[in-house]
Amino acid sequence: HRSAGGALVANVLRNGSVLLQWGLRHWGAPRPAAALRGFALNCSWDGTYTRFPCDSVELGAACRDYLLPEAHGSVRYRLCLQPRYAPPRPAPPAQCVEFRVEPAAMRDIVVAMTAVGGSICVMLVFICLLVAYITENLMSPALARAAAAPRR
Repeated sequence: HRSAGGALVANVLRNGSVLLQWGLRHWGAPRPAAALRGFALNCSWDGTYTRFPCDSVELGAACRDYLLPEAHGSVRYRLCLQPRYAPPRPAPPAQCVEFRVEPAAMRDIVVAMTAVGGSICVMLVFICLLVAYITENLMSPALARAAAAPRR
């Protein structure tokens, strides 16, 4: 997911974490790197501030990525990153990205249920084949002859 200005990218990973990456050139005119003091990362969850690992994080000037280790599934996130420059330079507007993380637990449950269901089907096929084999080949010969002999 990319911010409107293209400076901030949120890569939602399969394990439920989110890797944020950014570059300075998308914030407008290039500024001297010496004036850059760092970045402010703010997170909101469904539009209201909450307390989770990336709320009001201050990042160093050399930082170009940040890992949000545990994002909650089915929740709308809004992450905003703003560069901080030394005075008297004003800070450019923040770049924001919005995304929703797929619930990993539900995906794991579906995979597990599919595997268990497939195993049960295979087991039932083997049981049916075994019953058919037993009834055809292991039935006592006397019963088999009696069943095959014509009645008088």
